[in-house]
Amino acid sequence: MKFGRGKAQAPAPVALPGRGENVTLSTPGGGRIPARVTEQGADWLLVAITVPTKPLTGAQLAALVLEYNSPRGRMRLQGSFAIDDPADPDLLRLTEPRSLEVLQERSYVRYEVARPVIVYATGGQTQTFTVDISGGGFQLAGPDTLKLGEEIRFQLSLEQGKPPISGSARVVRSTPQGRRAVEFTGIGEAERRRIVRFIFECQRDERRRGLGRER
Repeated sequence: MKFGRGKAQAPAPVALPGRGENVTLSTPGGGRIPARVTEQGADWLLVAITVPTKPLTGAQLAALVLEYNSPRGRMRLQGSFAIDDPADPDLLRLTEPRSLEVLQERSYVRYEVARPVIVYATGGQTQTFTVDISGGGFQLAGPDTLKLGEEIRFQLSLEQGKPPISGSARVVRSTPQGRRAVEFTGIGEAERRRIVRFIFECQRDERRRGLGRER
């Protein structure tokens, strides 16, 4: 009996950043260039550099790495970069993207910020606010009646004029001050990306204003 060779499994598709998402281009010399996704296809991206810079050389394009935040952590992609239009060298096309690595996988950046939250628990509905927030959950200022292991529903308001993020979570930690840390148990990936992007934007604004916090 002849046994055919098993087919090699195709690599898992890369989750590309969406249109309008901020990304970073890392050059071979250690440079980091802010950019934004202007168009996205199934296996390609158009990326516009958003700061004044010299046109990238062929060697720089060949070694360029694109970094962005995703629900899994900080992603790093490589592929075939090319200037999309010679008249506009700040517009780059990435084809054949492949993932190099994931930084902070399953460990999300935590950012201290107060945002309104409505908590629905066994004790009823409570209006409170976050102490800090991450892509995996947040710490609440209260209520201190929440018990460890308790399941809650929530509505988190990140930005004025935009719909709140709804989901479910579990209380995983408490503090003597009455704060409760919760871990997401039910949240859409698009909503998680909104949180990660919100944190990234807040950190970028701090750096721009020279207000970066010392850790």
